[in-house]
Amino acid sequence: MAGTAKAPAAEVEVAGHTVRLSSPDRVIFPERGFTKADVFGYYLAVGDGIMRALRDRPTTLQRFPDGIGGEAFFQKRVPARGVPPWLTTARITFPSGRTADELCPADLAHVAWAAQMGTVVFHPWPVRAGHVDHPDELRVDLDPQPGTDFADAVAAATELRALLAELGATGWPKTSGGRGVHVYLRIAPRWTFTEVRRATIALARELERRRPDLVTTAWWKEERGERVFVDYNQMARDRTIACAYSLRANARATVSTPVTWDELPDVDPDELHLGSVPARLAQRGDPHAGIDDAAWDITPLLEWADRDAAAGQGDLPYPPDHPKMPGEPKRVQPSKDRDRPR
Repeated sequence: MAGTAKAPAAEVEVAGHTVRLSSPDRVIFPERGFTKADVFGYYLAVGDGIMRALRDRPTTLQRFPDGIGGEAFFQKRVPARGVPPWLTTARITFPSGRTADELCPADLAHVAWAAQMGTVVFHPWPVRAGHVDHPDELRVDLDPQPGTDFADAVAAATELRALLAELGATGWPKTSGGRGVHVYLRIAPRWTFTEVRRATIALARELERRRPDLVTTAWWKEERGERVFVDYNQMARDRTIACAYSLRANARATVSTPVTWDELPDVDPDELHLGSVPARLAQRGDPHAGIDDAAWDITPLLEWADRDAAAGQGDLPYPPDHPKMPGEPKRVQPSKDRDRPR
């Protein structure tokens, strides 16, 4: 018996470029039945929102050529051959000193091309092509630990909102696509990754001091307890977060979705998915539409960092794949640290 014929490839005009869509009927999200054409169409439908998140940002692609559940990999380098001549890249430097030319979306055709290549999740750096060593986005990742859930992340985000208001800063919340909450701040691209990470640690520590029952900055899981971890290392060089309007690689095909502060407590992350978010964006507009209007000066956070250092609270551990940094404490799990006081 002959097999079912495959749907033919199509050529789609996107932002003045022709993008080929092959194997449009390939299933990418088996549980929901969403196909490659659905993923491609989704990214076109949320074009304004995702370009606000990706424009001119070096971007790592999380690709699933055979769909969720199949082989997956992170692509940090755009191939030297076989790509459209209009594709824009930006050269970034890893902590090791090695470099890579990453996709740097100049228009929606770049996103469409990535979707054609099996990209499900977009992981942009917090920098723009013109300032690749100086972040313009401070990202706060509120990550619920075992025993906590989305409601706890929302509670932590609400505390963070109040703290930012005291500083005169505006935070822009979004769901992570899972149980967490991300809050972004737009900042001027004048500080290094080390400085912005230091500022993030200071902000996280102040939040922890105000709600020690709810929030933790403990890098080691054995010390976190049932609290929301502020993952300050998301601001370390070469660490990225799924961007606003990016799909997530889970069976539910959820979306990391911008929301307003007022609606955040009532949001159900599982209801924000490939099938629902385009209509939401069309009806309500993008809650992050004003994110680029003003850059905030992180000097107050750096002053807090100096204050904490003077009180004996210095740096915190970097990710395990990061080179050892000056002033960094030992990367030893506390329960295995033989030199730790008992």
